[in-house]
Amino acid sequence: MFDLGTGFRWRGAPTRRVVCAGLLLGLLAGLLCSAGCGTASQSCGQEIASNPPPPTAAVSADAWPLFRGDPQATGVARGTLPEKLQLLWTFSVERGGFDSTAAIAEGVVYAGCLDGNLYAVDLATGKKRWEFVTDLGFTASAAVRGGRVYLGDSDGVFYCLDAKSGQKKWDFTTEAEINSSANFYKDNVLFGSQDGILYCLRARDGKPVWKYESEDMIQCSPTVAGDRAFVAGCDGRLHVVDLAVGKRVADVDLQAPTLCTAAVAGKMAFVGTTGCALFAVDWQKAEVVWTYDNPQRPAEFRSSAAVTSRAVIVGGRDKLLHAVDRKTGKGIWTFTTKARVDGSPVVVGDRVFVGSVDGRLYGLDLKTGKELWRFEAGGHILASPAVAAGRLVIGTDDGDLFCFGAKTP
Repeated sequence: MFDLGTGFRWRGAPTRRVVCAGLLLGLLAGLLCSAGCGTASQSCGQEIASNPPPPTAAVSADAWPLFRGDPQATGVARGTLPEKLQLLWTFSVERGGFDSTAAIAEGVVYAGCLDGNLYAVDLATGKKRWEFVTDLGFTASAAVRGGRVYLGDSDGVFYCLDAKSGQKKWDFTTEAEINSSANFYKDNVLFGSQDGILYCLRARDGKPVWKYESEDMIQCSPTVAGDRAFVAGCDGRLHVVDLAVGKRVADVDLQAPTLCTAAVAGKMAFVGTTGCALFAVDWQKAEVVWTYDNPQRPAEFRSSAAVTSRAVIVGGRDKLLHAVDRKTGKGIWTFTTKARVDGSPVVVGDRVFVGSVDGRLYGLDLKTGKELWRFEAGGHILASPAVAAGRLVIGTDDGDLFCFGAKTP
């Protein structure tokens, strides 16, 4: 069925379908290799999940401690931004780029870079406080809790650092690259690896608590809601994991691999795939409620969705930012950029901010999708905004980290 307002296709409770006709075979044969995903698994039965989890503790408006801002990966800022954003400072490196999203806590920005370093930058001034050096660098985003910074690198090593000094507290080695950002459950830290394992370690010392094995690489970040973790992987399934014991509660067939982090709101999870579809999943029933795609220009979703009470907002490789009705899966609006949108949008009040590979950071009206503001960053933007304490921070692949807010007289 087509939505007359947008021309985009939506489906309710679908049977198994072919997505992106003519592309899927190529996707499985070669495209996924370049993206780091293997062949999608079509095995595993579905199981009924437990009741929806209780809400996770709220995140402070002065912090953006996780990749998508909160444990449920909603991509919604708790604080506000000034009506008119101004560039306050730029932190630049000579080589490498900032492809991952920054974390913000206690007045410090933590940004992993492809030059091999994790940088701690003062949020107020843009001055470097410290750097932590590795060999290969970081594509995952830092996570901050309890005065510590947690982050995995491209060599497969997961680090815990002192947030004030950058001194290493402990590390843990996996069997493959880590581009999954960390999340937390009670006293434990969670992250995935391209070795196909979701790791649960004690946050204080890095000792293993349990590990959950999927059938292919994990490149998304684990989402946490109550006592459940949600992992969407290269095996083409959304896994629901019991955080107490590391066992599967349910899984849902997404029909194609995904690199996106699932956003969870109540009993619903929202995630896009390399099969050119955005899925809304009732994880309690282990059922797909609706899917959304662009039949006019089929394209992958590499962007992780933001979720409000009304809409799901997600970027596509069709150069569009899509706003979709959360309940029905019908398109509300689209906004056209000049290149693919691999970065993830962030909702701040009645605005949504997103970067594009066209080198621009956009500010849009959340209700209509109308452009309100833009900034020419120069380099490609693959990272997502981090919003805290009245400021927005985002990096580019040219090695520039920008901070926006309101200038004081």
